[in-house]
Amino acid sequence: MDALITPYNYPLDLVLLVDDDDTTNYLNERLMREMQIAKSYKVLKNGQEAIEYMSKAYGAAPDPAFQRPDLILLDIKMPVMDGFSFLDEYQKRNLDESNPVIILMLTSSASFYDLERLKGYSKVKKHYSKALTKYEVREIINEFFKSRI
Repeated sequence: MDALITPYNYPLDLVLLVDDDDTTNYLNERLMREMQIAKSYKVLKNGQEAIEYMSKAYGAAPDPAFQRPDLILLDIKMPVMDGFSFLDEYQKRNLDESNPVIILMLTSSASFYDLERLKGYSKVKKHYSKALTKYEVREIINEFFKSRI
């Protein structure tokens, strides 16, 4: 049986939502807030913003104003820097080497090519279709953060 998430028992401190689609960000954040998944959420519009954020959170001299996320929900297709380019840069810089982050990909229309390409990224644990459902959020918490509930 799935573990239950109880009121005010936030299993996560921070979730990064990296997606250029405002509706998806709104729906995912609203759902996770209702389910009391995290204490806070940060919305970033593309991979470049996410790399800059993660560089400040995990850089040689981490900036305490940039909290380290527990979970990143990353869109595949975005302007400026897409999800794959983010992953390439993220791996190149070893940004979370000392404190691994769970990265899950979100997509509205994943092609077979995209799904095959994702297999080459060990940091990516799974992919989901946009927007998340309660069932999927429970699955994420139970699979990757069970020790925190």
